[in-house]
Amino acid sequence: MSNPGIDEWLETPQGRYVMAWEQEKVDSVVSDLFGYNALQLGLPQYDLLAQNRIPLRQSAGDSGGVDVLCDFRELPFAANSIDLVVLPHVLEFYEDPHQILREVERVLIPDGQLVITGFNPFSLWGLRRRLPKHSRRFPMNGNYISVLRLKDWLQLLSFEVDRGNFGCYAPPCHEQRWLKRWHFMEAAGDRWWSFAGGVYLLRAVKRVRSMRLILPPWGQKKLARKPFTAVTQKEIERGR
Repeated sequence: MSNPGIDEWLETPQGRYVMAWEQEKVDSVVSDLFGYNALQLGLPQYDLLAQNRIPLRQSAGDSGGVDVLCDFRELPFAANSIDLVVLPHVLEFYEDPHQILREVERVLIPDGQLVITGFNPFSLWGLRRRLPKHSRRFPMNGNYISVLRLKDWLQLLSFEVDRGNFGCYAPPCHEQRWLKRWHFMEAAGDRWWSFAGGVYLLRAVKRVRSMRLILPPWGQKKLARKPFTAVTQKEIERGR
């Protein structure tokens, strides 16, 4: 299902604040990744593959201006066909995040790259959701997933987490002037409480365990068989 209220939120100072950080971080991660096919799932309002040099870059989603309309739980792509997948704020706002990750793992090639962004439940943003009268609109209506839990899910699917970043340490203020006043927390947060950023980015690599093929011994020489000879009665008596 789509995210009601996301378009309006992206136009707010709060939305621009978050997406400015994510665009910068995703750009720096995908700029040095190569291959033939790259895919962005969700958030078509932002081109998070703009700085990537893979020739075929597509966006997919269940609504909006995407190249491919689809259900994230059943991606219409062949197995082992995609080199890079960017997954911005999909897992916490769509049903069955485990199945979405399984589908991403299926379509990625061995050593394919996955970039995920999400809201951090262990942050001021996550704390805001626990208040009795918190807003039910985007982005407070999601099921935030912690980095540790996400790492566990990825490891079960044979992903290796390569790197991660936290950002957006300012409280989830709605007005630009308050976001500016809290801007000093960006540098302080990176230094003193980096785990408490409002959003995070994870980069993971799909690993495939190598298999050892056991081939028939066609190239090996067979041992020469000794010729069969009959035993005479005299040899039998001699051996007694």
